[in-house]
Amino acid sequence: MTNPQGIRRRTFLEAAAGAAAAGAAWAGAAGLGLAAGRGPAVRRTGDRPNILFVISDEHNASITGCYGNRLVQTPHLDGLAERGVTFDAFYCNSPLCVPSRMSLTAGKYISRTGAWSNNCWLPSDDYPSIARILTAAGYGAYLCGKMHYDRTRRYGFTEIGGNMNRSTKSGRGNRRDADDERINVRARDSRFKDFHAGTKSGILQHDEAVTAGVLEFLAKRRPEDGPFFLLAGYLAPHFPLIVPEGFWKPYEGKVPMPVLPPGHVAGQPLNYHHLRRGFGVVETDPNQVRLGRELYYGLTQWFDVEVGKVLKALAASPVGENTIVIYTSDHGENMGEHHLWWKNCVYQHAARVPAIVSWPKRWAGGQRRTAACSMVDLVQTVAGLAGGTTPDDWNGDALLPWLDDANAPWKDLAVSEYYAHNIASGYTMIRQGDYKYVYHTPPDAKHPAQRELYDLSADPGEFTNLAQTAAEAQKSRIEAMHAALVKELGRHPDETEQVCRADYAKGYRRGGGGKKKAGNAT
Repeated sequence: MTNPQGIRRRTFLEAAAGAAAAGAAWAGAAGLGLAAGRGPAVRRTGDRPNILFVISDEHNASITGCYGNRLVQTPHLDGLAERGVTFDAFYCNSPLCVPSRMSLTAGKYISRTGAWSNNCWLPSDDYPSIARILTAAGYGAYLCGKMHYDRTRRYGFTEIGGNMNRSTKSGRGNRRDADDERINVRARDSRFKDFHAGTKSGILQHDEAVTAGVLEFLAKRRPEDGPFFLLAGYLAPHFPLIVPEGFWKPYEGKVPMPVLPPGHVAGQPLNYHHLRRGFGVVETDPNQVRLGRELYYGLTQWFDVEVGKVLKALAASPVGENTIVIYTSDHGENMGEHHLWWKNCVYQHAARVPAIVSWPKRWAGGQRRTAACSMVDLVQTVAGLAGGTTPDDWNGDALLPWLDDANAPWKDLAVSEYYAHNIASGYTMIRQGDYKYVYHTPPDAKHPAQRELYDLSADPGEFTNLAQTAAEAQKSRIEAMHAALVKELGRHPDETEQVCRADYAKGYRRGGGGKKKAGNAT
C-alpha cells in the first residue's frame, strides 16, 4: 500500500494496534502462540517459531530475479520470495557495513547510538540488543558469520561456526576539506585489480564457512531444544569481485553499462564528488566497469547458491516447518551508476536493499509490499514474532500487521544516514511515498547545506533533482519532508554532524587497542 502523503503517526499506531490484535487472535486460533506487537507472547516453547535471519553484504536489490532482473540467476532467493512476502521499498538505515549492522543489532538509527562508521561500536557490550530481547523472551540467540563486531563484543549473541568478528574499533574518523580536490587513485586501483575470475578470496572462504556453520547447527537442532534466533552474516556480493569463472561467463558481454545522462554527474551534491575523489573513481576504464558489473552479477549468483544450501538443509530439518526465514542485506552497491562505486550514498542502488519474509504457515507466498520501510522496522518485527518486548526508545515499528493484511495502514517512511568516510559532511535521507528527500549538512561556514528531492515514480533513476528547481510546490514538499526527517530522528542533522565530529576527535581511548587491526574503511 502506497500513501504518498503518509499518515499521521497517531492514526497509524491506533490502526496498527487493531490489526495487531487481529493478527494475535489469528495466531492464537491457529495454536501458534504468537504476539504481533511489542508485548510478550504466550510462551509455549513448542509453538513459537524459530527465526533464521540471513543478511548479505552489499546486495543491490535490482540484481535479483524477484526484483525484476531477468538476467541474473537467483533461483533460491526467487523461490523464497515465491514462498514469502517481498518488500519493494526497503532501506538500510545507513549505506555502510558496520553502521547498518549496528542498526540491526540495536534497533536504533545510527545517530542515536554513535555507530558512525566502520570504525565504531555500540556504546557498551551490554547495550540493549535484538539478541538480548529474544533471549529474555526465551530464545537462544546465535550468530554465525561476520557482523563486523569488535573482537571484544558480541552484544548477547552466542557465536557458532568459528570466530569471524576480529576487528578492533578505535572510534576515530575525519572529514575531507570541502575544497579538497585530491583524487585517491590508489584506492581505485587497489580494488579494481581484484576484478577477475578466480576461486580464492576472503569473501568466498568466509561465506563457505558460514554455510558450513549454519548447516551443522540445523543438522543438530531439535524442536525440544526450544526456539532459536540464528543470524547468518554473509559477506558476498561485497568486493573483491572475484568469483569462479563458471559464475562469471554467463554474464560476459550481457550486462548493460551504467546510465549517465549528460550533465548529471557535474550537477551532483558536493559530497558525491568527494566520494568519487576519495575512492579514486573520478576516471574509470569502461572495460573495468563492464567487467566489474559482470563479476558482480556472477558473485550474486554464487551467493544465491549458498542460500540454496541453507534453505535445503532447513527444509530437511525437523525444525524447518516452524522456522521463519528472513533475508536482507546491509546496503547495496552502486556498480558505476551515477559514476559511483561501492555504496556510501543514498541513491537507490546503495540505500535500497532486498527484504523477504517467509513463513507459509502464517503468510501466503508471492505477496508484495510497496510502501517504504527500513531495517529498524524489521528488527521490531523480529522482536514481535518472538514475543519480545523492545525498549521504548527503539526506533521502527513492527511490520506484523502489514504482513498479515496488505491493506493494513502503514506509515510509508524510511530513513537512512551517512556520517562515515570520504565526505565533507554527513547527510541523511527520508523516503515518503513516491518522494525521496536528502539533506547534506554544511561542511563549513563557506559551504551551505545542499538538498536533493526525487520523484521516484516519474524519475526512478534519480537524475532530476527537484530541489534545484524554483517550483513553489517543491519548496513546500521539501519543507514538509525536512520537518518529518528531523522529527523522526529527534535531532537536526546539523547538530548530529557536530556530535559526530566530536566523537571522531575523541575516539575510544582503549588501552593498546590501536595497535590491533582497525575496522576497514570500505
